[in-house]
Amino acid sequence: MSRVRVLLVDDQNLFRRGLATLLASSEDLEVVGEAADGREALEKARSLRPDVVLMDVHMPVCDGIQATQLIKAERPKTKVVVLTVSEDDADLFRAINSGAEGYLLKNLYPDDLFQSIHSVMAGESPVSPAMAGHLLQEIRQPSRRQGQGPASELTPREREILQLVAEGLSNAEIASRLYVVEGTVKNHLHNVLGKLQLSNRVQAAAFALRQGLALSAASPVPQ
Repeated sequence: MSRVRVLLVDDQNLFRRGLATLLASSEDLEVVGEAADGREALEKARSLRPDVVLMDVHMPVCDGIQATQLIKAERPKTKVVVLTVSEDDADLFRAINSGAEGYLLKNLYPDDLFQSIHSVMAGESPVSPAMAGHLLQEIRQPSRRQGQGPASELTPREREILQLVAEGLSNAEIASRLYVVEGTVKNHLHNVLGKLQLSNRVQAAAFALRQGLALSAASPVPQ
């Protein structure tokens, strides 16, 4: 099995080098490059073609939110996971709206980081538990965002999958629940995101809960 190619983006050299050493201890992860700001991150993403970018938020020259938007615009298949000390709600929602697939705090354990990288490659959206509560609070507020497509465009099966995403189920768990193959779930979820004009499953879960489509609000994102 090929290793996951990871690009590290953080303006703190000591943290970045330590993270590179940590990831190098995993046989199925490969650090292909490092960047100290968002502009350099975009250049490295273009040349190195990473599978996953671990992105800090607050950096000079170009911050992580701007860099995420630029990278996702040019390389939509590249997964961006924010890795930060910021527990600010604004940073969380800006990251999600910029297209980031996950939001992790730097105080997580190494094994949780490894698992999160693999889960995002599997189409899931890892969010640190401390931030999941913030996300739930926002979900429960009336939507202030515009530009989302109507839920009425979804087929019954697409609505069912959206509900299960909002419950926190992974693609594999949804496939097992519905007695279909995982690829079918991925195809339906892709259609859901397109019809609702959303970027990832975190936004899909938030949309479902705000619109009252979810069966349960216990866990907005799979961990």
